[in-house]
Amino acid sequence: MRADRSWTCPNGHRFDIARSGYTNLLQPQDRRSAQPGDSETAIEARARLLATGVGRGLLVRLSATTAALGSAEQPVIVDLGCGSGDTLAAVTDRRASCGIGIDLATAAVIRAARRWPALTWVVANADRRLPLLESSVDVVTSVHARRNPVECSRVLKPGGWLLVVVPAPDDLVELREAIFGKRVDRHRADAVLKEHTGRFSLEDTIEQREQVALSVPQLSDLLTGTYRGARQAAHASRIALEPMSVTMASDILVFRSRPA
Repeated sequence: MRADRSWTCPNGHRFDIARSGYTNLLQPQDRRSAQPGDSETAIEARARLLATGVGRGLLVRLSATTAALGSAEQPVIVDLGCGSGDTLAAVTDRRASCGIGIDLATAAVIRAARRWPALTWVVANADRRLPLLESSVDVVTSVHARRNPVECSRVLKPGGWLLVVVPAPDDLVELREAIFGKRVDRHRADAVLKEHTGRFSLEDTIEQREQVALSVPQLSDLLTGTYRGARQAAHASRIALEPMSVTMASDILVFRSRPA
């Protein structure tokens, strides 16, 4: 239950809402570093790309997909690994809903809370127990982020929806070839299906694909905003990058929760 500047759980524990508009539920055991989650450099790089429209196509597709789901009139929608909040803002924009974003990076959640104060923003480790009541959520999204099938099954209502988005095998293939000198396709969807077998049924698979012409600064931001950019080999090779057309492709797996 939310009061003016705090949340209270059924057991009476109180959690304050920071002036920036978010709640920090991160525990000491959730931290593997002094600043867990994505770096501010990566967060800013992604923000610059979205500001120029790069990656906007996926948000539009997710918004349309979520709006078409047969869920409650005012659904509770939770985004795991919400980052700066763009995905949650997109999927809650078309209809009245309660949006909750969860991320490990405080800097990202602060940015999200300042931009969309009407939504609920939480710093927590989604790999552990989600700070949500059992069978209280209509839709969960995980977009290029961490997944927790057990906890998603617990918090989703029977028949609730889970949208998992992973890079398609040819995502950024041109950039990866330029950096690493060879093409390597990674099929992530199969692993996602295996993780969710038993608790969820696969209702649909949607492909989002577009070709975008990127400048060298945009390519640099794309590298910085992904784990690939942290590799020393990638860092050393980006000096030789030239403007190029890049494939941005994602697989959207639409699951439905099975009754316990």
